[in-house]
Amino acid sequence: MTIDYARAADLLERYRVARETFDGDGWVAIFTEDAEYHDGPFAPPFIGHNGLRTFLLTSAETQREVDFTVERHWVSGSTVLAAWHMSSTDRSRGDVARVGGFLTMDIASDGRIDRLREWWMMAPTTNG
Repeated sequence: MTIDYARAADLLERYRVARETFDGDGWVAIFTEDAEYHDGPFAPPFIGHNGLRTFLLTSAETQREVDFTVERHWVSGSTVLAAWHMSSTDRSRGDVARVGGFLTMDIASDGRIDRLREWWMMAPTTNG
């Protein structure tokens, strides 16, 4: 499926909202049932809706006040590319984490994400 720039922006917005609010139903709704989520180049992927929920639940246990921003995005055929940054507060220590990264989304024929890969780097943490 070819995705256009506006539809990619809508999908990234749904991604942002679900990620910031830890909305499990909204999160899995944007992914195919057997989607792969690669949270970095070396870790094993989270696979399928159960794996995706595991990622989000684990994030919710350790993070609060998440602010995810897409800086810019591009579209090439059925692939969405985006530069992003995020900040969050660690639930146990109160440290603020700042992360910058890049993602690619491979879009299935139904418009949902089939594979998402992220590369990111975290800045040194600061006390909130």
